[in-house]
Amino acid sequence: MNRAITIHRLARLLRITMFFLAAIGIAMVIRRTLAINDLIRSVNPSGGPPFDTGFGMHPVITYLHILPGMVFMILGPLQFLPGVRVRYSRSHPWSRRLFIIAAYIVGISALCMPFIMMPIGGLNEAAGSILFALIFLVSLSRAVWYDRRKNIALYRENLIRAFAIGLAIATIRPIMVLFFAFSHLPPQTFFGTAFWIGFTLHLVAAESWINYTRAPGSFKADTPGIKS
Repeated sequence: MNRAITIHRLARLLRITMFFLAAIGIAMVIRRTLAINDLIRSVNPSGGPPFDTGFGMHPVITYLHILPGMVFMILGPLQFLPGVRVRYSRSHPWSRRLFIIAAYIVGISALCMPFIMMPIGGLNEAAGSILFALIFLVSLSRAVWYDRRKNIALYRENLIRAFAIGLAIATIRPIMVLFFAFSHLPPQTFFGTAFWIGFTLHLVAAESWINYTRAPGSFKADTPGIKS
């Protein structure tokens, strides 16, 4: 099959997946906001303390994480739609700046949360959260750096990497559901594993897509002056 056709089809599939996961992420924010305000019931299928208890005890860091997270999920997919960039050429730069600001808040708050409130998955979840938050922030910072240098190729690669990691939180939820359905392990045991699986899958997928779609001869290109 022609490589260009393959890339086009894969890109379409990835866009559908991206919007689906972003919708899950938005729903997660709405559900958690309602739960910590006692507007809906917070549950734990294993019979332990409700999952939202810890978040309700630390509302400031929770809102600092999930509300920018909603902005991240809404604006993130728009950064990868060429038609949107062309059609809304005047507003798109502002959308991108707001997305970057929200992404930094999400990343920094994710890095701080394990030190403020112990995750349900304990040290295993905390280690995964801290590691991938660092990769997320480094990738985001590199994207900003290359954007300022007008290196669109490396800006694109690092933004894909950062967004994939940020979007992984939505994939982790179905993984947790599978653990609940097919294992008898307590959440404290498998939550950390679910985090590692979800983040790793997204990072591998991002690196695979970056390498498959990278233009020949552009590996590690760092040439300023490329027009975006």
